Amino acid sequence: MGHVIEVASLRKSYGRVRAVEDVSFSVHQGEIFGLIGPNGAGKTTTLECVEGLRAADAGEIRVLGLHPQRDSTSLQHRIGVQLQEAHLQKRITVGEAVHLWAHLYFPSQSERRARVDIDRLLQQLGLHEKRHAWFMTLSGGQKQRLFIALALIHDPEIVFLDELTTGLDPQARRAIWDLVRGIRERGKTVVLTTHLMEEAERLCDRVAIVDHGRVVDVGTPAALIDRHCPSRTIAIATEDTRLPEALASCPSVREVTRAGRHWHVTGDGDALIDEVVASLASHAIHVTALQSQSATLEDVFLRTTGHSIRS
Repeated sequence: MGHVIEVASLRKSYGRVRAVEDVSFSVHQGEIFGLIGPNGAGKTTTLECVEGLRAADAGEIRVLGLHPQRDSTSLQHRIGVQLQEAHLQKRITVGEAVHLWAHLYFPSQSERRARVDIDRLLQQLGLHEKRHAWFMTLSGGQKQRLFIALALIHDPEIVFLDELTTGLDPQARRAIWDLVRGIRERGKTVVLTTHLMEEAERLCDRVAIVDHGRVVDVGTPAALIDRHCPSRTIAIATEDTRLPEALASCPSVREVTRAGRHWHVTGDGDALIDEVVASLASHAIHVTALQSQSATLEDVFLRTTGHSIRS
């Protein structure tokens, strides 16, 4: 699987403010890759440099083998971009916006007819019934769907999505996630930024943790969790006070703590649950509830940066 994006030692400043200090990562063809971190971490600036919208102060960037600044004209026809602060005229309709973008990419009517199936695109994104609606009447989720449609109008190889679901309700957010997965299933590469750790875990094949303009670590969500937060916790509800004694012989158990009727068993490794369940059964300990609690990307962010994603 080849790299379609390569970024090495990227730096970008605005006056005395260093927005991007040292960012390096690569993106594989056909994956969903996420830049994750809090607002102000440098994610959007990084993305804008990769897209060719801003010139980097230092570092190397290649997108589909092209330099974002020197080869900007060629690159813009091969990538689709949804900006974090995207807006349209209040009284432009969905259909008018899509037709306008199609004209901008393909001025020739014959090429436009051959390259763009507007009705099919609107159907795929759930906007066909809204094609005559003004932009200002759309919900937040519908507006984001429209921006995705505009980013896909010219059938790009790579799609960039910047904080796509910020401000959306949970139902709209999950609908957008399904659309993003659909983009990948069509053979596209997706690069997104988000400060929502659940979103990154649900969507991304790999992520780069960005904090204060630097990449802290890169990997799959599962690999990052295993690397930085290998401990697992099992919450057990029981009134049997023999629990610590029963679990004392389990090699994977490191700590057993109690809070009322609930016990929390902390340990390492995939064998933890099997050992705990087997020990409970062998000691005939009656349990009313048992729940495994794994670490998340938010735990990884806290462990690797020393502060919460919300800070």
